[in-house]
Order: sequence, then structure tokens, then C-alpha cells
Amino acid sequence: MSMIEKLEKRKSELVAKSKDCNNVEELRSIQAQIETINEDLTELREEETAAKLKSEISDERTAALNEVETRDATPDFTPGKGFKSVEERKNQFDDVFEKREKAGKDLKDNRAVKSDYSLTGELRAVTVGNGTTISVPHFYSPTINPDFPVVSSLIDGVDTLTLNGGESFRQPYVARITAGNYTSETGNAATADTTFAYADINRAKVTAYSEITEELQKLPNANYADEVFKNIRTSMRMLISKEILVGGGGTNQIVGIFDDGATAIDSDTDLAIAAITDTTLDEIVFNYGGAEEVEGSAVLILNKLDLLAFSKVRTSTKQKFYEIKSYGNYGTISGVPYIINSACKALSATSGTSTGDYCMAYGNLKNYKLVEFSPIEVKRSEDYKFKEGMIAHRGVVMLGGNVVKKNGFLRVKANFA
Repeated sequence: MSMIEKLEKRKSELVAKSKDCNNVEELRSIQAQIETINEDLTELREEETAAKLKSEISDERTAALNEVETRDATPDFTPGKGFKSVEERKNQFDDVFEKREKAGKDLKDNRAVKSDYSLTGELRAVTVGNGTTISVPHFYSPTINPDFPVVSSLIDGVDTLTLNGGESFRQPYVARITAGNYTSETGNAATADTTFAYADINRAKVTAYSEITEELQKLPNANYADEVFKNIRTSMRMLISKEILVGGGGTNQIVGIFDDGATAIDSDTDLAIAAITDTTLDEIVFNYGGAEEVEGSAVLILNKLDLLAFSKVRTSTKQKFYEIKSYGNYGTISGVPYIINSACKALSATSGTSTGDYCMAYGNLKNYKLVEFSPIEVKRSEDYKFKEGMIAHRGVVMLGGNVVKKNGFLRVKANFA
């Protein structure tokens, strides 16, 4: 088996392996190996073509010389010079083939070659090389490299409830507990009523739609159609993960943590901050929750630029003040868990954020409830634009969301005044 055949076999094995692989790092490794094999194959084929060219020129030269030696016709006659001997004619052919070999080498090395042919007159075709192709072939990867993550993990951390077919959901919560009091021997017991409130969660419809051509589904090596189909769900999750924070709470909208519709949060508890300093994290942590404890299971939701601002805070000796451990979309700031969500405006941004804008939220993620009134449904159809050869993809889900615990989140807003 030749080296080219061995490489082709190895390439086929890697392509087959990539189709069953779901690990991103392994797919990248396989793709790198395939690209290296393609480069080796191109180099080997060029060497093979050059060897065939040299062999054919050598064979043509030998045949021509043999023809001169065995020709019975009268040697060439030139007026004023007489007849050419067989030896002279051999030398003439030597010069021609030496020039041709030199021209072939110059062309291969990308150097200009002067042609002995004129623009007019009869030209006879001469085949040089095997003529397998006129252009460089293109190789296509059977895999599609993914984008950077586009969905905040916030959506996977909140509390969820499935109520298929429902229209709305009301979650009761304790709004206030009154302390007892001393009572005289004959006096009435101190009133200690518990006050309850409700968080209303109404149905909203979220959809995502995309069209591709039938060529995109049938022709490429990579499975573009299935990637589009899968990403319809991702598109809906992108919206919902942001709306958990900034949802407007109106008709056909979920209620976000930053919205006035989150009635469980008392706006008087909002924390106004001018800049991220060495005391910012303490201010957030100790201002959250009740007066009798420090909540230990809360998460800070913030913009990536503000995470950068935390990392830039330095001690008096220029050491990093906060210890940040990152695991992609989430991590810890000096032991306090965080989640990045681009729906948060950046407190540290030089533009785009105004006084009063909400920038961060801190709280137990289970204090936000996301209710799914229907399962996610993603469909593919070739009927809608059959004449145009378009394939449609459509996803839809019915859901709602709201904060369901009294002051379940501490909201941090900008205060540049």
C-alpha cells in the first residue's frame, strides 16, 4: 500500500470517528489531524506528478533519438550549408530537450519562462504531465465548530415548574411575620399575624424561526441543517435567560428581576453604588437577606465588564484584592458565586449606563420561578415554501416567570451623582 493510500485510509477513519464524537476538544483535535493529512496528501501528489512528468519527458527524448538513428529518409539539407549528419541531428534534439527540462523546472519554481512559439502559425499539441486537474481541489470539514456560549447559565439555575396547558400560576409567599410581645396576667395575647402576598405568573409565548435552502441540507459535507434545527432551541433560551432579569412584565412578557412587576421586591432595599471598589462585594453580601443572618446560598449576577472591574481592584501593595475563579459563564469572587449575564448593564462602563440603571442582582436563584405552560416544540417543514425550495424551522414554548420570595434578590443600581 502506497503512502497516499495509507493517508487516505487514515483520513476516512478520522472522518468516521468525528461523526460519532460529541466532545468539542476531541473534535478540534480530529479536525487538526485531518488538515495535516490534507497537507501531506497535497505534497505527495505534487511529488508524484513531478516524477511522472520527468519520466514522460525522458521516454519522449529516447523515442525521438531512436527515430533519428533509424530513419531511412535523406538527412536534412540546408542551402549553403549542405546536409546535416546524424550526429548533428542528435545534438539538436539534446538542446531541445534540455531547454524543455529547464523550462519545466522554472515553471515549477514559479519563475518566468520565455516561449519559443509565436502568436501565429501552426502549433502542435504536446502532452506534458498527467493532466489530472486544472485547479487546486478544496477540502471541506465534516464538522461545524461551535460559537462561543450565547446562553447565560442563569436560565438553568432558577426554580422551574411544568404546568402543561395552564394559563397562569399564583405563588404565595410570606410577606411579613410580626413578633410577639409581653402580656399581663389578665391581658389579651399580643397580635402576631403573618401577612401573605402572591406573585402572579402569566403565560407568554416565545418563538424562533429560521429558513435554509434545500441545497444547504443536501449538498455540504457538514450537517448544517441539523445545526440550524438544534439552534432554534438555543435562540429561545438566549431570550429567556435575559428576560429573567429585564422582562417587562406586560402582556405576553415574563416579569424580570429588574422590573417593577416583581412586586415581591421592595424597591427601598435597592443598593446604589457609584463604582466597584474593595468594599463593593461586602456591601452587596451584607445588605441582602434578613436582619438575623447572612445568606450563604446567594449568587451575584453581573455583566462581564463588571467582573473585569472586580479583577482590577488592587491592594495598597498592588496585589489583586479579589480572588476570581472562572469556569466559563460562572465562577466565584473571593468565594462568592457569580453568573455572567449580558442583560445586566455594566456599572464600570464609560457609556451606556446611567444613574438609576440596574447593573447587578444578588440572591438565591430559587427565589425566581419559571413556569413552563407547554413543552418546547421545534418543528421542521418543507411545505410552507415548497416552490422556492426552502426548509423552515420553527420553535415555540409557552412560559412565564416572576420573583416568588419577599426581597428574594438585592438589586444593585448605578449612582453616578
